[in-house]
Amino acid sequence: MELVAGCYEQVLFGFSVRPEPKASGDHQQKWTPVADFTHHAHTASLSAVAANSRFVVTGSKDETIHIYDMKKKIDHGALVHHNGTITCLKFHGNRHLISGAEDGLICVWDAKKWECLKSIKAHKGHVTFLSIHPSGKLALSVGTDKTLRTWNLVEGRSAFIKNIKQNAHIVEWSPRGEKYVVVTLDKIDVYHLDTAAVSGTITNEKRVSSVTFLSESVLAVAGDEEVVRFFDTDSLMCLCEFKAHENRVKDMFSFEIPEHHVIVTASSDGFIKMWKLAQDMKVPPSLLCEVNTNARLTCLGVWLDSVTDAKESLPPAAEPSAVSKEQPKGSKKESGDAVQEEARQSKPNTKKRDLTGVSEKPTTGSGLVAAKKRKVGEILEKKRKKKKIGVMQ
Repeated sequence: MELVAGCYEQVLFGFSVRPEPKASGDHQQKWTPVADFTHHAHTASLSAVAANSRFVVTGSKDETIHIYDMKKKIDHGALVHHNGTITCLKFHGNRHLISGAEDGLICVWDAKKWECLKSIKAHKGHVTFLSIHPSGKLALSVGTDKTLRTWNLVEGRSAFIKNIKQNAHIVEWSPRGEKYVVVTLDKIDVYHLDTAAVSGTITNEKRVSSVTFLSESVLAVAGDEEVVRFFDTDSLMCLCEFKAHENRVKDMFSFEIPEHHVIVTASSDGFIKMWKLAQDMKVPPSLLCEVNTNARLTCLGVWLDSVTDAKESLPPAAEPSAVSKEQPKGSKKESGDAVQEEARQSKPNTKKRDLTGVSEKPTTGSGLVAAKKRKVGEILEKKRKKKKIGVMQ
């Protein structure tokens, strides 16, 4: 596996991690991170990173998305479509990448041809975060327009809009997609898909910087502090907390491999740490390994050489249907029973796969930029051309 992390210093770090042979008398297997690469591809600080079984993608304040082929260990080029900082990147399997940015757009990309399949004007302000349902048929996004929006990815339209009192900065589905959390400052609202209503609120001691589900009911929460906490999303109780770093934790990622349930943390102190979770979530995890990048880390991802991540990989029946090429219809604000009914109608049904034949015609002018042609001037020129021909809606 490979731990990948971006930083303020415009660099993407890659560390290969392998378990050492277990010596006699050792109670726990040791893991060793080895520096694999240091890539300086962006002209501004990195803001997002994501990985599937072949590629790692990074987003930056320089408004570009860079692609790295982890099998061949080469820079695969850059995607130029957004205007503004790339705020979030999410893969669904090996077929689709979804990006969000400060321009208010959500873009759906073909992760094989690297063409923009659809560009949606998602929020009136910035898109601050997005999360894809495990089925690939629904997505949630939050933005600086104080809304939480549900997207029907099969039809490429808005399913419903919920007004929230403040600007949320994180939204995350649970592993089975039966619930989701919306984070605003130090508050975490827990929603259930069946009702589309808040079932409870968790309050962290500091502003929340990252969350990741460890199971359908247990949520790991990191904030602007050194501590990571595990919360039960049903009882809303804190199960345990532990000091993970010497400075604030910026990002987390969790996954499962044989005999290990792992959580990885990255901090402003420069360290990336791998922790092994105990079966009892009330017990703090044990440190497997750590590495010091000597940089101010901002985002984190894990590339797994084979599809071993049960949380990230899905059976074939749950692969996402193709995204419709219809322009999103004007969506109405819904509340109460109407929202509940919309949520039920939008609930994924993996038996319905009749939309997979929808043509995937790429958006004009949004493909892969050759790796050798990524000078800032050329990037800006491409953006000016796009504005002229009206690609950006």
